[in-house]
Amino acid sequence: MRTGTGTGTSAADRLAEARELLAATPVVDGHNDLPWALRKHVGYDLDRLDIAADQTGALHTDLARLRAGGVGAQFWSVYVSTELTGDDAVSATLEQIDIVDQLLERYTAELAPALTADDMEAARRQGRIASLKGAEGGHSINNSLATLRALHTLGVRYMTLTHNDNTAWADSATDEPGVGGLSPFGHEVVREMNRVGMLVDLSHVAATTMRDALATSAAPVIFSHSSSLAVCDHPRNVPDDVLAQLPANGGVAMATFVPKFILPAAVEWTARADENLRAHGFHHLDTTAAAMKLHRAFEAENPRPIATAATVADHLDHMREVAGVDHIGIGGDYDGTAFTPAGLDDVAGYPNLIAELLHRGWSHADLAKLTWSNAVRALRDAEAVSRDLSARRGPSNATLDSLDAPAS
Repeated sequence: MRTGTGTGTSAADRLAEARELLAATPVVDGHNDLPWALRKHVGYDLDRLDIAADQTGALHTDLARLRAGGVGAQFWSVYVSTELTGDDAVSATLEQIDIVDQLLERYTAELAPALTADDMEAARRQGRIASLKGAEGGHSINNSLATLRALHTLGVRYMTLTHNDNTAWADSATDEPGVGGLSPFGHEVVREMNRVGMLVDLSHVAATTMRDALATSAAPVIFSHSSSLAVCDHPRNVPDDVLAQLPANGGVAMATFVPKFILPAAVEWTARADENLRAHGFHHLDTTAAAMKLHRAFEAENPRPIATAATVADHLDHMREVAGVDHIGIGGDYDGTAFTPAGLDDVAGYPNLIAELLHRGWSHADLAKLTWSNAVRALRDAEAVSRDLSARRGPSNATLDSLDAPAS
């Protein structure tokens, strides 16, 4: 493989160089919402949306485009909406886990189940896409550490502490402050995640929650799909002071492609587009055909600001400067967003981002860290912390009431 940066080559040469690099060190993507898209679009009927076939226009994701994009490992999000609460949220999360397992059983030649960093490396050697699970939102455990452990047993290897709404024990970036970051039970959730070897995902959480989690976690944290607050002032992004803590923690911030989080001009536009959806009875995250038809009509009258691969590269340049090249990665959020950047339209687009970074002078060694090594190392380090902690203490049976009950 060539070792040049690509700065003096043509765009076509840089794209070829990017594809060559990704063949050796493919992308570990931190977040793909295909399971939720399958639930919403076809009720999990894999015959109706068969990702072995071209699903362009229906999904951002299918097997051929994953291959074209140079994806070597995928954290499949087992997200459920915060409109589901209590046991309903737990049941829906189990259904999401189940559909990932169905995908793995159906597409064994392409997708490899992965629970560990070693599994990820083995899948890469086999030429298959390592498939891991990430739970997006602490509401999925219904305030139960036993449920957290059960999700880990079922293969979940990260949990995002909140989604768009607070939990009883953690504040979200897009909700009003509740407990001021993490409550005492929230800190115990982080400690138990460390003990079992589940990565603490800080995408979606408030900056106060990020700082509390970093103060508590003995293992690397991740941001499965978040970009830089300094580059685009959106609460879903990561402040510089938090990025600066990642080297000491060992964590990885995985830049997302969602235009409303990365392009300042798209923030206000998306707020109006989302309000238009809600005014017509749709959830603002709805990506079904009916919702997208409404979105397209709105876009026709209100031209949408367009993000590009260069927009994402701007975030990665800044995140690298603040956190260091050993602490950044990629989390596209495909099939979880209505819009994507030009050139990063679907999971086949990663070579365009790598080509842009080559144009900016990123070396092959640094790009290999971005795409593959950093994420694998973070999981491996979390596994090591788990072995140490589980040898020294047993499962926590703490409850929300026992730790967060107000003093009498």
